[in-house]
Amino acid sequence: MLVETQKSTLLLVDMQERLLPAMTGGAEAEARCAILLKAAKALSVPVTVSEQYPKGLGRTVPGLAAEIGNAPVFEKTAFSCWRDQGLKDHLIVHHEAGRPLVILAGIEAHVCVMQTAADLSAAGFGVIAVADAMASRAASSHNLALERMRQHGVQVVNTEMVVFELLGRAGTAEFKALSALVR
Repeated sequence: MLVETQKSTLLLVDMQERLLPAMTGGAEAEARCAILLKAAKALSVPVTVSEQYPKGLGRTVPGLAAEIGNAPVFEKTAFSCWRDQGLKDHLIVHHEAGRPLVILAGIEAHVCVMQTAADLSAAGFGVIAVADAMASRAASSHNLALERMRQHGVQVVNTEMVVFELLGRAGTAEFKALSALVR
């Protein structure tokens, strides 16, 4: 399946102030998440954000918080976003409105992101895991998470693939603006 603007939502998982600095590849993941957020905004793809226990782990990092706009932010303690009732209900509404694809990015790849991906796939969502927009404390954990996600039927892609699939064609103002971000 290709990522389509009208059928997709973006779920940004736990890109938080006290968590991100401990990640291997955290700066790249943050930069890639910013590109995904800009693309979602430009192409009217709904965004949902989760924060794992923000009282202890802080809020979404400022650079991404500035890109989120009015997107709903859900505080959670469950590792999987699907196991938080508010988030689950929110994602179901998108699915029922004809958006069965979830573009998934965030941290930690091998904990909250992987568990969310597995649960969403089992629930009938198409899950698109953006590998370069994720990070873990250890690179080996990130790699294992991607392997495990594939075992759950998740498509693993990179940011550039998502942006160009969402765009669908060249020659538009959106193409001009967004292609510059990934080149």
